[in-house]
Amino acid sequence: MTHFPELSRRGFLGITAGLSVATLVGCSTPSATTGAPKAGGRLRAAFAGGGAKEVLDPHLANLFVEAARSKAMFDKLADLGADVSAQPRLAEKWEPNADLTRWRITLRQAVFHDGKPVRAQDVLASYARILDPKRAFRAKSSLSLIDLPNSKTIDDRTVEFALKRPFIEFPNALAAFGAYIIPEGTEDFTKLVGSGPFSFVSFEPGKSVLLKKNPQYWEGAPHLDELHFVIANEESARTNALLGGQVEYAHDLTPTTARAHGSSDRMTIVRSPNSAVQAFAMKLDRAPFNNRDLREAMYLLADRAQLVESTLAGSGQIGNDLFGKGSQYYAGDLPQRTRDLDKAKHLIRKAGAEGMTIKLDTSTAAAGMVEAATIFADQVKGSGLTIEVVTGNKDTYWADTLKNGSMSSFRSGAMPIETHIAQRLLSTSGTNVTKWTRPEFDALYQKAVSTADEKARGAVYAEMQRSLHAEGGYLMWGFADWIVGTARNVSGVATAPANTLDWARFDKVWLG
Repeated sequence: MTHFPELSRRGFLGITAGLSVATLVGCSTPSATTGAPKAGGRLRAAFAGGGAKEVLDPHLANLFVEAARSKAMFDKLADLGADVSAQPRLAEKWEPNADLTRWRITLRQAVFHDGKPVRAQDVLASYARILDPKRAFRAKSSLSLIDLPNSKTIDDRTVEFALKRPFIEFPNALAAFGAYIIPEGTEDFTKLVGSGPFSFVSFEPGKSVLLKKNPQYWEGAPHLDELHFVIANEESARTNALLGGQVEYAHDLTPTTARAHGSSDRMTIVRSPNSAVQAFAMKLDRAPFNNRDLREAMYLLADRAQLVESTLAGSGQIGNDLFGKGSQYYAGDLPQRTRDLDKAKHLIRKAGAEGMTIKLDTSTAAAGMVEAATIFADQVKGSGLTIEVVTGNKDTYWADTLKNGSMSSFRSGAMPIETHIAQRLLSTSGTNVTKWTRPEFDALYQKAVSTADEKARGAVYAEMQRSLHAEGGYLMWGFADWIVGTARNVSGVATAPANTLDWARFDKVWLG
């Protein structure tokens, strides 16, 4: 047993000590409530599906419907709060040693649906399955810093993880997409056993999943008796099913639908701000955007308000060329960029780029990208530059634009700012589409994730963001709302960003 004498009773290097009870249980403000929660009833939730490719294995979850079903039936050690910071879930607390290379996790007293307790061995076995080199699970990259052979259980409710390097942001890994805890040895996912608020009843592939409330859930039984996931691939079908009374919850509606039905007496629109960043990515390792003046000119040519209004039908907020608006550590004090055509024209001349035509690669791989590219091309007119919009293959778009071209449309869901940096902005990052490679920036990242003091760590992240804002390759013009529709008798639907704890969280929802 490894002791942690460096940690005082005040404990956990400030990580969990200041959390309120509400934070510990992951509460957030729901979109609307109509009095006290009511128990009972079945809620039918319509999502787009994947047909025969849909899975119930939570480690393989990729589609939104798979993620929503997984969180209904399973738990992670941590999940992302409304500010996209890691919050304890199955983990009651976590504490690192002094050099941040070993983390001790204390589990809550929770039970699986078959009545067996959730044990430290189940945690290690779940992570070992995800990290299996012969298999491909989405959470593998996030958990890869775990030194599994040197990690161990201390007792049934305590697990100690050894890490390959110091890492203060380890709770972000615990909250990774798909990092669910399943009973040790589980490989049969035809009859699911998890520890989540709902338990499995039935599955019709490509059609529906029926769940029932788990009265033994560690955070309290759900208000609903049953939760029924149904598949409606077309947005119009989900909208019409909600308007027609066939479902009570319709996931992923368009801004146009939200605008049309915002005052309807048959539908409530719920918006989750800052759920997806919209951007253009410029590659710094090649012409023409290896010229800093030209990158700044592009920033100044964007009319962000017009892009949000036209592309997102007003369902969003303008961006300031940085990821993670509203998130923990976001540098919200930096001056907001606005359109300045005269200064942009000066910078274009200074860069020797007057008369240049720049190809902007885009695709229908994500909603609104082609429209945004077209609008931006129009905004650039009269600057001395011409933007040529090129629409590529949606099936290969992300791989194509990672390597090829000089400017491309970009979209990303919410994640911790640390995760965004690690995946996209380090010299070693596998999805570094802007080719931002700065040894001094890499060193700042290592300093940040090795700094225990939260205020000091925040100062390092702020310095990194100042550098990105001044010289980076992401023109992040807007943050889209995630939109769902509910029947008028549905309450308790939270407004947390997509893919965070309270998104599609049905144990806190009730029918009036």
